[in-house]
Amino acid sequence: MKKNILLIGGSTGIGLEIANQLVKENNVIVASRNKGELNDDIQHLEFDVLNDNIEELELPDELNGLVYCPGSINLKPFKMLKHKDFEAEMNLNFLSLVKVIHGVMPKLKKADHASLVFFSTVAVKVGMPFHTSVAAAKGAIEGFAKSLAAEYAPTLRVNVIAPSLTDTPLAEKLLSNDSKKEKMSERHPLKRVGNAKDIANAATFLLSEENSWITGQIIGVDGGLSTLNIS
Repeated sequence: MKKNILLIGGSTGIGLEIANQLVKENNVIVASRNKGELNDDIQHLEFDVLNDNIEELELPDELNGLVYCPGSINLKPFKMLKHKDFEAEMNLNFLSLVKVIHGVMPKLKKADHASLVFFSTVAVKVGMPFHTSVAAAKGAIEGFAKSLAAEYAPTLRVNVIAPSLTDTPLAEKLLSNDSKKEKMSERHPLKRVGNAKDIANAATFLLSEENSWITGQIIGVDGGLSTLNIS
């Protein structure tokens, strides 16, 4: 029997790649503001994570997996960031995630060891300039995920993927020309920036039958940036 996997966001970038990989063997529902490039095999529900209530969507009674995709890249010096900027980052990345989890928890608990996948950033582990607001919000996700994994084990598995810079529409300003791409590639031990498939492969594994003994982990998919110093 196919599993029911819900993606919050997922009509572009990493979420789209995850949906395309999962739909081969699962019932995939994407709840996002627009359908984007989703194919007809993937169910789309219109949903704005900042303004809508997940409990009002027509979802299956049982959810075997959940992926929370919304994120932001707001890289500015701290002196240029206002309190409202930090609030916006927290609302999108973390507080809306909490609201979604509250809303679908009964459906997740009905499944046999449902798997939850969230996203952080390499900048939580490795301090980077201009990342104060996004690193704060993503750091909240990491702490939340570990505590949630502990509280709901063995019923749920909860893991976080922490990518480095990935070539997606969200990062297009940082990778807008060949010179920027080359500079960013050189920062990574594997000498390239990530792509949507790199991250989606990890998410698909965490949602699959092959992952039955991994929970509470922050998994770096970052070209070695968080752990290797080759300079």
